[in-house]
Amino acid sequence: MNSPTATKVGHGLARLLGIKLAYRDPTGQEKLMRGESTITVSTATQYVEEEPTAWEWIQEIFPNGHGLLAYAYNLFPFVHWIGRYNGQWLFGDLVAGITVGAVVVPQGMAYAKLAELPVQFGLYSSFMGVLIYWFFATSKDITIGPVAVLSTVTGNVVSQVKASNPEFAAHVVASALAIICGSIVCFIGLIRCGWIVDFISLAAISAFMTGSAINICVGQVPTMMGITGFSTRDATYKVVIHTLQHLGRSNLNAAMGLTALAMLYIIRSACNFAAHKMPRRAKLFFFLSTLRTVFVILLYTMISWLVNRNHKKNPKFTILGKVPRGFQDAGVPFINTTLIKAFASEIPATVIVLLIEHIAISKSFGRVNNYTIDPSQEMVALGVSNLLGPFLGAYPATGSFSRTAIKSKAGVRTPFAGVITAIVVLLAIYALTAVFFYIPSASLAGVIIHAVGDLITSPNTVYQFWRISPLEVLIFFAGVIVTVFSSIEDGIYTTICVSVAVLLFRVVKAKGRFLGKVKIHSVIGDHLVDDGGKDKDGRYGAMGNGRRELDANDPENSARNIFLPLQHNDGTNPEIGVESPYPGIFIYRFSEGFNYPNANHYLDFMVATIFRETRRTNPNTYGKLGDRPWNDPGPRRGRTADDHSDRPTLKAIILDFSSVNNVDITSVQHLIDVRNQLDRYTSPDKVEWHLACINNRWTKRGLAAAGFGYPAPAMDSPFFQRWKPIFSVAEIGGDSSAAAAAEYVENEKHLQRQRTRDLEQEQIMTKNLAVTDDHISGDDGNSNSSTQDYHRQLSTSQPYLNKAAKVAVVHGLNLPLFHIDLTSALQSAIANVEMKSEMEAKGVGTMDM
Repeated sequence: MNSPTATKVGHGLARLLGIKLAYRDPTGQEKLMRGESTITVSTATQYVEEEPTAWEWIQEIFPNGHGLLAYAYNLFPFVHWIGRYNGQWLFGDLVAGITVGAVVVPQGMAYAKLAELPVQFGLYSSFMGVLIYWFFATSKDITIGPVAVLSTVTGNVVSQVKASNPEFAAHVVASALAIICGSIVCFIGLIRCGWIVDFISLAAISAFMTGSAINICVGQVPTMMGITGFSTRDATYKVVIHTLQHLGRSNLNAAMGLTALAMLYIIRSACNFAAHKMPRRAKLFFFLSTLRTVFVILLYTMISWLVNRNHKKNPKFTILGKVPRGFQDAGVPFINTTLIKAFASEIPATVIVLLIEHIAISKSFGRVNNYTIDPSQEMVALGVSNLLGPFLGAYPATGSFSRTAIKSKAGVRTPFAGVITAIVVLLAIYALTAVFFYIPSASLAGVIIHAVGDLITSPNTVYQFWRISPLEVLIFFAGVIVTVFSSIEDGIYTTICVSVAVLLFRVVKAKGRFLGKVKIHSVIGDHLVDDGGKDKDGRYGAMGNGRRELDANDPENSARNIFLPLQHNDGTNPEIGVESPYPGIFIYRFSEGFNYPNANHYLDFMVATIFRETRRTNPNTYGKLGDRPWNDPGPRRGRTADDHSDRPTLKAIILDFSSVNNVDITSVQHLIDVRNQLDRYTSPDKVEWHLACINNRWTKRGLAAAGFGYPAPAMDSPFFQRWKPIFSVAEIGGDSSAAAAAEYVENEKHLQRQRTRDLEQEQIMTKNLAVTDDHISGDDGNSNSSTQDYHRQLSTSQPYLNKAAKVAVVHGLNLPLFHIDLTSALQSAIANVEMKSEMEAKGVGTMDM
């Protein structure tokens, strides 16, 4: 179906359904005259801005064939760089992979205890996380595997399900949880909705990490001290109370745990001190500090072997015991509806923890190491890792902050380092399980406390939060307190819900600003600067020389007008007088979007201020007392109305849309209602609406459909016939255009090359001919002549001849009240107000409707 036929069919359907295609169309738009615009037909390029169509929107949203191919290609980022892999990259990956592997083995086993699982499941999760992630990764630094917070959440889920459904084994519950949460995260990534994590604020993340770290540390103290007899899964404050009540029951485990914890901090402090004193060996001390966990675990394992080698059945302190060799729990994970229902209420919290840690860490290290991660692709990587991991017995895993920091500092070059780490873990699973038998549980508890202690937000960071946004510090403390006195899950929900509530409150209660005009000058040090950014020293003198010298030297060349809030509530100097734009003309700026939640709040404030600052155009609008509305009853009987004759009448409103990206039906309808309200207020005149800085075509389309963008229809008015539009134009060609500047640069390069060749030829001739000093002097004269010729050629280059330049309007001629900036909007409003005043003074006509 061709375009004309489709148009006819569409118009026929519209008539059949009673749809008014010209609804709120600019009445008289075809008769709209350009009046006395300074743009002439001979010098201006005609431009009519076309409205965006639904088909354009569909093309932008849905991918075409090329987009689908790019989508498939980007699902496997490793193909972008694997073909250029080299030996130098391999060396960096080997060092980082082995280092992280040495750290993840003891950490993985320790975190499995937090998840209420045998230690081998931590190794399975460590292996599968690093092995799968690199295929889909957009971050070279991230290490996927067991982490303290997610392991704690998993342990809570396992305990909850086993209490209600004891027939399910702990590792079955953990594997099912990993598959369900992994599939959710993978789906979010595949549909490219990674932006969803941006709704979680930094204050919420910090509160979650701090509260969780405190919860984990407190929960590990009883294990480190050898205290039993109560649940460490209770609320944090209860665990603290129970620990203090049973502190006297501590045993030999405390010696193994406390000394291991102290040794970890001592080694780290000593390495940091040595690196500070000996910067040349900082890399050596970094690796020594990184391997402190391995050293401490091996040391205390050896001590445990010496103490318990003859007491395997009845050890002197708690040890891990037998760890199966290999992947003994590999198989197809078990999932059914009963199991899913048992932990369905915990799925949102688990998914949030998966996303918070991984995306926050990957973004942070991406910025530090100068690369950009794709949150959606990272979700795919994370989801696939958790989907495939349970087939070898893994439980939920995500990005680890401590291991990622180690990997980054170790000099990792590509995500392939994860394969090296997987090999190290695989060796541990098959070759070191006999050694794991003697690892003290108290020492592992000390390792956990040491690892999560760094997740607690420092007081200095909290103070910086306070400096930036005090309200978010309250959110931070609310999240920490709820986590301590309730649970990690409740703390997550609290911080996220309160953060979203604060965001919505700020959107709904966004404040508009009335602007005024201020003339400013640019200054470098104490010297004025012209429009081109060049110092005017010597012409204008110092600012301190006084206003008289400034005026005498024509400061208009370095001055420009800006628009500031009339009340100086943006922090500008209150001593600077902000001028009202023009009597009866108001400039109003939307500060934070213009949509249905805040439209009413914006416009109520605007109307109230306009009513307070102006008077009715026709004071005799209400001829009788009974004609007045109930909300404006007028003065009491026997009293006269207040005299507001000193106030101007409302003539025009300029709206600054620079912070508005989209509008909706509700916000536009509010604007229509206010326009009708103010038209009644200014009757028989009409208020002019000028809209500046609109940066979205769909916003223009919506506003134009509502009747904005062109003058109010009043075809019988002589003023409307002689309405004066003012357009912003730009040069196409001419000595001020971009094309002329480009040609100038090219000509300058060409002539400079020609000048260089001439000088080289002169030097050759000078050497070959034994010229006298007079000849040399003559050559200098020729050189000066050549220089003059060069500048003469450049100055007479075609684009710098004073020729008439073509100009083009920036905005379409069909929407003359949409302006490129506030200056052009104000010029247009003032020009038409003054023209109307002149015509009324001459008695040409009025704006009778």
